[in-house]
Amino acid sequence: MNATWRGIRQPPAGPVPDAPARFDQVLAHARADNRAALATYLPAGYPTQAQSLRILHRLSEVTDVIELGWPYTEPSLDGPVIQKAAAQSLAAGFRVRHLLESIHSLAASPASVLVMAYYPPLFKYGLDRAAHDLAQAGAAGVILPDLPIEEADGWLTAAQRAGLHTAFVVAPSTSDARLARICRAAGGMLYAPAVPGITGSTGPLHPTLPAFVHRLRTATDLPIGVGIGISTIAQAQAVSRIADVTIVGSALIRAIDAAQATGQQEGAAAGFARALTDGLRRPSTPRAAA
Repeated sequence: MNATWRGIRQPPAGPVPDAPARFDQVLAHARADNRAALATYLPAGYPTQAQSLRILHRLSEVTDVIELGWPYTEPSLDGPVIQKAAAQSLAAGFRVRHLLESIHSLAASPASVLVMAYYPPLFKYGLDRAAHDLAQAGAAGVILPDLPIEEADGWLTAAQRAGLHTAFVVAPSTSDARLARICRAAGGMLYAPAVPGITGSTGPLHPTLPAFVHRLRTATDLPIGVGIGISTIAQAQAVSRIADVTIVGSALIRAIDAAQATGQQEGAAAGFARALTDGLRRPSTPRAAA
């Protein structure tokens, strides 16, 4: 049994070995269970660092992947829900050490950890330093939504040296030649948006999403994660039929925000994630037919 401190598992001492392989294994276990893996997104330190750690550890009991956001003041891909949550974290005193602490504290949990980071704070921190520190803390990889593949060599060198996956967000408008270049550089998974634009959409999934996921599968053997705009359990179920990873962020934050008045944020997060997980098992039909 893992040791606990104030109800939170103590991480192992020192760096966490082979976190990228652990991520790959988590996705493989989900496939063996005939379901999509569930990834839940939260900005690190939201709403405060202490509350964040409690929420993250409840989530880690019912989700496969924790996607931790590096809070940033100018998030180009994030809608108002995530922007507000990140601003709340920053106002509460977020520092990079809190992100590293959060990753390391999850090292003994069942979930794998990816970091969602915009390039400017990563660059300011130092690419080599960031890759090293994130890997040492136990992150499996980094999702970089605003880093074009044409400008990614510096980060990719640092990430490869540190042993981190780099997951790129791929737009449907990406040309075949550019997609091939992204696939050669990427690791862990590719990230496909469920809707065009920013996070937090509550509308329908884009009708061309299945065709886009199929296109990605013809270009790479990497798993395909789908996020951005999954706002309901029904949408998560639909995505799970075509994707390897279903990624939910804004809808989870809404559930946490709604529970703040009662002080039940951890239970609300875990309950929402559990409801999502229960719906992600695929029907017994070939994936190619989806």
